[in-house]
Amino acid sequence: MKKQISKTTAKATVTFSISAELLNGAKKASVAGEFNGWNPEANPFRMSKGVGSAKVELEKGKEYQYKFVINGEKWVNDPEADKQVGNEFGETNSVVVL
Repeated sequence: MKKQISKTTAKATVTFSISAELLNGAKKASVAGEFNGWNPEANPFRMSKGVGSAKVELEKGKEYQYKFVINGEKWVNDPEADKQVGNEFGETNSVVVL
C-alpha cells in the first residue's frame, strides 16, 4: 500500500496493491470498504503482470476498514494493512490509517 497525503487539502490518495500470491491465478479483484459502502464493484484493481492495483482518494485524518475481493467472491485481508480489527462476523478487516 502506498499513501500520498496532500499538504494543501483534506485528501489522501491510497494505492492498494494485491500480490500474485494472494490472487493465486485470479484475473479479477477489487478493494471494498467503508469508503465505498463495501461495494466489490466500486474500486476494481487494474491488473498487470499478475498483480493488481487501485487508487482511492480518501479523507486524511481518518481510519478506513477494507478487504480485497477476489473474483467477486473471496474476501481477504491485505497483508500490508496498517492494522487489523475485528468485525461483526467474527473475522478481521484490514485498516488504512491516514
